[in-house]
Amino acid sequence: MSQDENAENAENTESAESRENRQDGEGREQLRRELPAEVPPEARTEKAKAQQVPEPEPEPAPAEREEAEAERPDAAGSHVEEPELTGRQRLVKGLWPPRASRAQLIMAVLLFVLGLGLAIQVRSTSDNSALRGARQEDLVRILDELDDRTQRLEDEKQGLEDQRSELESSSDQANEARKQTAEKQKQLGILAGTTAAQGPGITMTVTDTKGAVEADMLLDAVQELRAAGAEAIQVNGVRVVANTYLTDGSGGKGVSVDGHDISRPYRFKVIGKPQDLEPALNIPGGVVQTLEKEQATVDVRRSDKIVVDALRSAQRPDYARSSSE
Repeated sequence: MSQDENAENAENTESAESRENRQDGEGREQLRRELPAEVPPEARTEKAKAQQVPEPEPEPAPAEREEAEAERPDAAGSHVEEPELTGRQRLVKGLWPPRASRAQLIMAVLLFVLGLGLAIQVRSTSDNSALRGARQEDLVRILDELDDRTQRLEDEKQGLEDQRSELESSSDQANEARKQTAEKQKQLGILAGTTAAQGPGITMTVTDTKGAVEADMLLDAVQELRAAGAEAIQVNGVRVVANTYLTDGSGGKGVSVDGHDISRPYRFKVIGKPQDLEPALNIPGGVVQTLEKEQATVDVRRSDKIVVDALRSAQRPDYARSSSE
């Protein structure tokens, strides 16, 4: 083969290779324009991880599943919604712990004071319920009794003023003073129980067949008689004086007066104005009605002459002395 043929073959070979290279370059350039930009290596790594199918985890036990569901946060970051509370639970949750402002505390104090005042007023009103439900004739009798007490006090005041006038106007003031002193001594002896007494008054007999009458009921009778103007009182042979006390008998049977046991029936001898003493025992809710509620029988009778002859020995006070000594 000649040199001219070899050169021609070489040029043809170079031309074919250059054409192939040019076609490959044009194909890559066209493919680059059609495809998107190259994805960075980090993105390709994350995409590959996302495309990986996770391996299935073992199913937890039922108890663990419930605990996990209770602790699993929701989309907002809080726990699963709690079960609905009952009305009482909502009330307790709203009241405790207390959230009171200063104005609310002041209002609470004012309401407490108002409620206390209303309670006191209702209680004082209920104390007079016995008189409110009394009959008209009972109310008239109570008013008459009060009028009699007032008149008795006025008479006593007038007597003391008369004694003072006699002492001031008497020519022999010493004898008059001794006379009034002796009279006063007799009066004090009657009140102290050291002197027998007689005069108008009442007798009251309490028949207690069931033993339901107690010492405090008889004490109420004594106090009511004293308030009605009784000047001398005797119960079953025992003189009642200022320091008399009544207690229930031994074993809960009967009553004891100043340490002396008295038996049923209980007999009261009282000296005073009968028109004042009897109504005082029969007022609504008074002594007679109280004893009758205990199924006891009460018999009150007026008399023009009551003798109180039970005596008490005079006792010298341990500490009190006359101011003239």
